[in-house]
Amino acid sequence: MSDGKTILLVEDDAAIAMIIRETLVGECGLLASVGSIAERNAWLAGHRPDLIITDVVLPDGDGIDSLVHAGVDPATPVIVLSAQNTLDTAVRATGIGSYDYLPKPFDLDELTASVRAALQRRAEPAASDTNPPADSHGLVGRAPAMQAVYRTIARLATNDLAVLILGESGTGKEVVARAIHATGLRRAGPFVAINMAAIPRELIEAELFGHEKGAFTGAHSRSAGRFEQAAGGTLFLDEIGDMPLEAQTRLLRVLQSNEYSTVGGSQALRADVRVVAATHRDMRTLVADGRFREDLFYRLNVIPVTLPPLRDRRSDIAALVRHFVEVGRGSGLPDRQFAPEAMQWLERHDWPGNVRELGNVVQRLAVLSRDTVVTAREVEMVLRDNGESGAVTDPESLIARAVDDWAREKMASEPDGEIHGQLEAIVEAALFRRVLRDVRGNQLEAARRLGINRNTLRKRLAQLEIDPLHP
Repeated sequence: MSDGKTILLVEDDAAIAMIIRETLVGECGLLASVGSIAERNAWLAGHRPDLIITDVVLPDGDGIDSLVHAGVDPATPVIVLSAQNTLDTAVRATGIGSYDYLPKPFDLDELTASVRAALQRRAEPAASDTNPPADSHGLVGRAPAMQAVYRTIARLATNDLAVLILGESGTGKEVVARAIHATGLRRAGPFVAINMAAIPRELIEAELFGHEKGAFTGAHSRSAGRFEQAAGGTLFLDEIGDMPLEAQTRLLRVLQSNEYSTVGGSQALRADVRVVAATHRDMRTLVADGRFREDLFYRLNVIPVTLPPLRDRRSDIAALVRHFVEVGRGSGLPDRQFAPEAMQWLERHDWPGNVRELGNVVQRLAVLSRDTVVTAREVEMVLRDNGESGAVTDPESLIARAVDDWAREKMASEPDGEIHGQLEAIVEAALFRRVLRDVRGNQLEAARRLGINRNTLRKRLAQLEIDPLHP
């Protein structure tokens, strides 16, 4: 218990405020609760809190932006709560020097732990010139897995630590790398990317570190490498798992000493860059197999960021579709909307190519669709034409996917509900109606086709309120 500590809670939802007060009652000496910016400012005029917990959207303004001008001691830790779960919110929360950012709905145990830690350690003052511009930076979605990504990016805004981005191909690793750069201390500098898998192994060192005139056959003049080009900014090493061992050794020396020399050169040059690396490979397996240096892995893996595959964030697909339609419109493609059934097809697809594949499909549909509203049939045809294993078209898989989606939503909204009975009734009703229509209401024939007793069929039809003659 933090005796004598004062917490100010700024939350306009009375129910949420009550839950937070009840949760934190033993964590402080005083917990004051207000519901607006005006009430907050009036309270702050006569009090100095040890911690502020604030919502973002308040009745009279923005809880983050307005806090900057509220006269709060810069050393006062702030925990930001928000249902506006975007990268912009996470970055703005970091920009005011907040101690933590918790997207709603939040875990009460996590909030309690954050409050205890914040009361024990005063946050560093936020520098006025490090507040990054408000922008989504191409990152779209509010799924819980993306919230974790946003929070990590926001926490990287005030330091220069190395980052390793992990995730399947097409999940948006370069987009995340650019967001880390754009919200970080080096955003005024260049962002330089190099794909390790696309460079011949004998040229990788020259590409990274540059070369002097005459260093090798064909080197007719001096050439700056990517480290030199990225000076003052961020160097993004994509597909780092494909880097040859001999180049790994030299990269490790650079990361250890922050110095390098060009190929054929002797002068030591300073490596003034933030290094962000990415790969779709299992790095620990590469290390175990001797294909990647363990010491280099730990140098790069200071802050890991793991991107979820699109199949694990299906709730973001509709927002991503709207984003890609807007991007396409900006490139001259026709504006399109998607029928509800078409969106269902997109949400059922497994997307082995992840966000990249979804973007390609949406832009293809924008060109090929015959109307302003994309139909389910058009989506089905495009996915089928792709010839990809992720396109689900057989009835059994469609049923399984529908049940999976239905059960996920039910368990989220009715954790203690009788979902087995509910699903059984839905499936039975659909099956009985289909068979009864085929046999023109003949219950004896319907029972035979279903493989059940006629009396059992009669009983279930009565319970489901199905008229066998008009199913």
